[in-house]
Amino acid sequence: MNLVPTLKSWVTDPTMEATADLRDTAALTLKFKFNPRLGIDNPVLSLAEDQDQSDPWNLQRPRFCLLSKEEEKSFGFHLLQQLGKADHVVCRVDPGSSAQRHGLREGDRILAVNNNNVEHEDYAMVVRCIRASGPRVLLTVLAQQVYDVVRAQQGNEVFCCPALGPEVRPRLCHVVKDEGGFGFSITHGTRGPFWLVLSSEGAAERAGVPPGARLLEVNGVCVEKFTSNQLSRKLSQSGDQVTLLVAGPEVEEQCHQLGMPLAAPLAEGWALPAKPRCLNMEKGPQGFGFLLREEKGLDGSLGQFLWEVDPGLPADKAGMKAGDRLVAVAGESVDGLGHEETVSRIRAQGSCVSLVVVDPEADRFFSMVRLSPLLFLENPEIAASPLAETKDLLIEDAVEPPGTVGSRQCCLYPGPGGGYGFRLCCVASGPCLFISQVTPGGSAARAGLQMGDAILEVNGYPVGGDNDLDRLRHLAEVEPPLCLKLAARNSQGLEAWVSSESGKDWSLASEIL
Repeated sequence: MNLVPTLKSWVTDPTMEATADLRDTAALTLKFKFNPRLGIDNPVLSLAEDQDQSDPWNLQRPRFCLLSKEEEKSFGFHLLQQLGKADHVVCRVDPGSSAQRHGLREGDRILAVNNNNVEHEDYAMVVRCIRASGPRVLLTVLAQQVYDVVRAQQGNEVFCCPALGPEVRPRLCHVVKDEGGFGFSITHGTRGPFWLVLSSEGAAERAGVPPGARLLEVNGVCVEKFTSNQLSRKLSQSGDQVTLLVAGPEVEEQCHQLGMPLAAPLAEGWALPAKPRCLNMEKGPQGFGFLLREEKGLDGSLGQFLWEVDPGLPADKAGMKAGDRLVAVAGESVDGLGHEETVSRIRAQGSCVSLVVVDPEADRFFSMVRLSPLLFLENPEIAASPLAETKDLLIEDAVEPPGTVGSRQCCLYPGPGGGYGFRLCCVASGPCLFISQVTPGGSAARAGLQMGDAILEVNGYPVGGDNDLDRLRHLAEVEPPLCLKLAARNSQGLEAWVSSESGKDWSLASEIL
């Protein structure tokens, strides 16, 4: 008996709609969480699935998990990297984290990030998409065992991931008051949800607010459960400008059919007051011509800021301004990275560097709406990382030693504590260097190192000679990145190895997803 419905039956099967179980109705119902300690304007107000996560029925269909970092530094889950596979499976969910509270489970497979299908993307791209989403992310997930059954029964061509149609998105609209005010009124009701009635050719209409739009957020704060008085007070506190997250009728209808939250990370920007900028630079004889400094930003968190931009040098010509905040290097978010690791990533780009930055006004705006600037990058022509190109080349040319399966290149950067997060050990018979321990969540774990991996090369130098121990002792002093060519041990080869205690441990405590 087939207990796994296809996506078609999940969404459009009229028989299933006519005989909808109460459990189906619960899966589409949304509720809001309120934190009384932070007050009614608490930005943590978020959508949560009102469903029994222990009910097996709910695990047999795609689910939407809207996560936020809130007061934490991570979403609270770990993503398993499976070499040679495009399987993005959650291997751990931290107790009490946003991931656990919003229904993410160990064994869930990630199908989409912010409505973008990632089923066939590699591990690095999925991690990059999640980190680029900033403080909030919407994941579409399905229990891995259910996914495997669907693929086995219907083949790899079946589209398992429910998604919004083309150009169907909520809108983030910045409205500037004119002589007619903001150009909208609110539908009558003592409590939300609220819908907007637009004035013809008013400020809201010009800012891109669609007719009949549902009001979701005001200046980054969810207002779905506000009373009408609270909403009026919130709008009046906005002054002459207000940023609204809204969903038109078509968006609302599609999200309802899919059971998808009307989530801010899905939004497209309309008439936004500030935007991120992409700077492409080529190093000159006098360098790039800027100084990177770590300091506290407008939100009180540490960030990387650009200063001392020399007139006439590449940074100045690319449009860099003193006080810009660095958002990404080669398209990869630097949020949460320390100063040394950020510098290492810039240096790793070589003579051609691509940076995404925001000025103080844009930094203030995106901090207020609690969304990453990378979600609104207009020209995402980011130069490919030289490291990525090198990695592909080395994988193709790698030679597999006996007892190993495949080979690959991993480049690591030290964490805040200066370590890489793994232990190396030596044995008498080759390959003589291998990974004996990997710190969970560390730099090595994020780069894909696994216990039992054999080390074939260190920064381009082959191992297996008499000088390996000397090279091992000086590994921590090597200028980042640390590039390792690795070969995974098969089960027979791993069991045949005898580890020794002649290894050095690099510990690292770093953020997870």
